[in-house]
Amino acid sequence: MAHADRLPVARLMGGIPPTALVLLGIVSVQVGAAIAKQLFAVAGSAGTVTLRLVVAALVLVLIWRPSLRMDRRTLAVVVSYGVVLAAMNLCFYAALDRIPLGAAVTIEFLGPLAVAVAGSRRWLDGVWVLLAGTGVVLLTRVEGGLVWTGVLFALAAGACWAAYILVTAKLGSRTTDGKGLALAMVVGSVIALPFGISSAGTAILDPVVLAAGLAVALMSSVIPYSLELEALRRMPPRVFGILMSLEPAVAAVAGLVLLGEHLRPAQWVAVCCVVIASVGATRSAKPEV
Repeated sequence: MAHADRLPVARLMGGIPPTALVLLGIVSVQVGAAIAKQLFAVAGSAGTVTLRLVVAALVLVLIWRPSLRMDRRTLAVVVSYGVVLAAMNLCFYAALDRIPLGAAVTIEFLGPLAVAVAGSRRWLDGVWVLLAGTGVVLLTRVEGGLVWTGVLFALAAGACWAAYILVTAKLGSRTTDGKGLALAMVVGSVIALPFGISSAGTAILDPVVLAAGLAVALMSSVIPYSLELEALRRMPPRVFGILMSLEPAVAAVAGLVLLGEHLRPAQWVAVCCVVIASVGATRSAKPEV
């Protein structure tokens, strides 16, 4: 598609360096997660996820005006993305309901780390895996510990995040602008809807909750996913992965500043271990061909 034919939103993102797009997306999604956690008391974790995905789907459809005309392979990628998106967010918010934001994101980040070292036989990648494992052990075994159901949900979210990275690259290569993302978000919201209705009931229709849900949808879905898709079109996945390695640290800071969630010194060390392991594993990964 020619630059002149792109929507204004796409042209705006096209003028921003891809590195800045990724960093803006990281900050946006963690601030959105902090806002979302404050909705749990009213709408529950599943209700908040549903509200976020439904509102995000509506916004993205209005922005990108996607067409339903696509070949079967593209449709399969769009549906897969929507399924992974719903599962990842339902699991992550369930974890967030039980453990601090920084801890949840740090454990979830094992998913991207697994993608970075998958299939590697180099001893250095084994070191990164060991370092990340040490970080998670520190995070969960320190005095006070973490609720194990929260840890399990975070691990499940990490597995979904690994799948999300792989599907996102395919979605970006088979669709233009954010059209495929908009359709995938519709799929994800439909999947999450039964869980959300069961969790939130009529509270999900409260005007205040809807307003907060709009903020969460923009900060956690519309803005970061759009930025990530555009960034992945213009940078190698390996570089993208290195930048995304900052996410656990940003999440811990967001939890501290916005939610008052204080991690113990050993848990901050654990976060740093996972960040360093992720950066190291991504940097040492084989270049894309």
